[in-house]
Amino acid sequence: MPMRGPGSMMQGGAKEKAKNFKGTMKNLLKYLQPYRISILVVVIFAVASTIFSIVSPKILGNVTNQIVDDYIKMKVYDQIKANLPANTQIPPGTTGAQFIAEAPAALINKIPADKLESIKSLDLSKKPGINFQKISNTILMLIGLYLLSMIFGNIQSWIMTNVSQKVTYKFRQDLSQKINRMPLKYFDTKTFGEVLSRVTNDVDTISQNLNQSMTQIITSITMVIGILIMMLTISWQLTIVALLVLPLSSGFIITLLKSSQKYFIRQQASLGSINGHIEEMYAGHNLVKVYNGETRAIAKFDQINGELYHSAWKAQFLSGLIFPVMNFVGNLGYVGVSVVGGYLAVKKVINIGDIQAFIQYVRQFNQPIIQTANIANVLQSTAAAAERVFEFLAETEEIAENPNPVQLEKALGNVSFENIKFGYDPKKVIIKKFNAQIKAGQRVAIVGPTGAGKTTIVNLLMRFYDVNQGAIKIDGIDIRDLRRADLRKQFGMVLQDTWLFSDTIKANIKYAKPDATEAELKRATKLAHVDHFVRSLPGGYNMKINEDADNISQGEKQLLTIARAMLANPPMLILDEATSSVDTRTELLIQKAMDNLMQGRTSFVIAHRLSTIRNADLILVMKDGSIVEQGTHNSLLKQKGFYAELYNSQFEE
Repeated sequence: MPMRGPGSMMQGGAKEKAKNFKGTMKNLLKYLQPYRISILVVVIFAVASTIFSIVSPKILGNVTNQIVDDYIKMKVYDQIKANLPANTQIPPGTTGAQFIAEAPAALINKIPADKLESIKSLDLSKKPGINFQKISNTILMLIGLYLLSMIFGNIQSWIMTNVSQKVTYKFRQDLSQKINRMPLKYFDTKTFGEVLSRVTNDVDTISQNLNQSMTQIITSITMVIGILIMMLTISWQLTIVALLVLPLSSGFIITLLKSSQKYFIRQQASLGSINGHIEEMYAGHNLVKVYNGETRAIAKFDQINGELYHSAWKAQFLSGLIFPVMNFVGNLGYVGVSVVGGYLAVKKVINIGDIQAFIQYVRQFNQPIIQTANIANVLQSTAAAAERVFEFLAETEEIAENPNPVQLEKALGNVSFENIKFGYDPKKVIIKKFNAQIKAGQRVAIVGPTGAGKTTIVNLLMRFYDVNQGAIKIDGIDIRDLRRADLRKQFGMVLQDTWLFSDTIKANIKYAKPDATEAELKRATKLAHVDHFVRSLPGGYNMKINEDADNISQGEKQLLTIARAMLANPPMLILDEATSSVDTRTELLIQKAMDNLMQGRTSFVIAHRLSTIRNADLILVMKDGSIVEQGTHNSLLKQKGFYAELYNSQFEE
């Protein structure tokens, strides 16, 4: 029986179980439905491969029987020749049956009856020998069966791998398309890691387990049934002896599985804790050193590491006992089969070769039992992973597009908010009776304390969320009558949190307009004050930004996002003031670049520092989801209201 690492068969035990196993498996079967012919071929080839391997011990036993029978015939012949008078020749063509009929009774009585039976068909005029030709043919047939078993096994493995990868491809495709149809609300309530885990880890688990469990289920069932049939054809008495140890081995396996499973779960939890702790300590190592936290960090690590040690060694030890215990129980079976088989052989009920074949079957019989125990865990982990994927695919999608959308190539930039009412939770309204009229080309600043609803207005404007009541209109058209893609094409966004891809600088800028010409790119980068610093970088526009974009400064990142928006050349802009983490010189460059970007465009600026929006055409002052004041900077200061209070508090600070 092939041996694996001590903990390998227990890996599924540490994973969560599906809440609805049957329902999830039904959904999974729907994904497998297009490949039913391939799966049927896999079943046929897997069964054939297993059958070829099952019949081999029986054929090997026949080879042993052949050798034993030939040897007995040789010994009988020698015994006959030894008891014949000297120089006595047996006439050519004399069969064993004729010799027995004509030979003296005294000679015949010296030879056991069963051995006489074996020579009846022999030509006794010449000495018999081992039939090497027949044995060679049998061995060649065995080699052929082994080759066929290997070929069939490889073919079914290749087909099943292909099917599992196609299913994985379909899952990832569906998940990718689903992500694009999901409302922003979903991602606001879930971590990136949680979503990423479903697209990567869960899909990989399904792929690996499908490839593994499908063939294992088929081969294990076929092997158990096939071996039972072969054992019964050899001896029903030996089969009963072999099956007597089955409850004992099953009981040991179940007990060890249950005992080790809880420790595997603790091991996984401790492993996650220690990984998280190490990641935190490395990511914040400067902070740890500043506050002399090394001792506390090491103490916590030792605590978690101790928990991991205790759970891991118990899990590995208990799961490692499975194979020694199975070998022990298997050896008890061999003892029983050998004793009973020897007795039956003496009684001439079975032959020696049959005992040899039977012992091989007993050894093979343990393998599918252990595999079956493992498959139960594998299926549970498959169902759990598939259930998480199906839950994601069943999530509520964005409100359907208008079936007859209004076409809007390029907006003029007139925006109106009419009696807007909105809450992320319908029971908790954030925006209340929001009204505003913005003319094309105006620079509109949205100001207010944290939680006033500034970002929410942007989310509504971009239709990341839809209003509960009222309407937002662009050039008199309700944005719900536009396709989301057409609406978002009208806006460029420069946010405080810059986002750049792991690609070249040129590719990052051209992301907004992939078909932009070199002339358009150069114009956008000059207006965004990007061209000069990019040319000073190694590789210039072809320099690749690394994964964290930490090979350029924060200010340079911001300038690149402005250049990207400049290249898109949208009629309207949404700007989140982003100069809080840069030096004074870079701040001036960003401000100039943003001024160039806003030229001639309707711009919505989420303002944090009120000193930067003095030149805004319109300032909307928000408090508790409503516009409490609006006007220019000077007019609002003269009112000595909420805006003046905010402005003066910042100035005093």
